[in-house]
Amino acid sequence: MSFQAYLDAVEDKTGLTPRQLVEIAQSKGFDEPTVKAGVILEWLKADYGLGRGHGMALVHVIKKGSTIDSKHVGSEGTHRDETDTLWLDGKANKPV
Repeated sequence: MSFQAYLDAVEDKTGLTPRQLVEIAQSKGFDEPTVKAGVILEWLKADYGLGRGHGMALVHVIKKGSTIDSKHVGSEGTHRDETDTLWLDGKANKPV
C-alpha cells in the first residue's frame, strides 16, 4: 500500500482529512519534538480506532510534514507513490 493510500484509508475510517487530523494533533501538542510516536498512536487508536500502519502514516505527517523520501516515487515496490508530496486535503479534492 502506498503512503498516500494509507492516508486516503485514514480519511475513510475517520471521516476526517489527514490535514484535519494533523491540525487536531498540533492543537494537542503532538507535533512537539519530544512527543514519541507511541503517544500519538495511542491517541489515534483510542479516539479513531486506527491501527499501527495507518497511525504511523499520520505520525510521519504530524512530525515531518507532507514530504516523503523520493526513493518510493516511481519505484516498483508496494509502498510506491506518484510524488514525494502527500495530499492532505481529502480524496474528493485531490487533483487528477
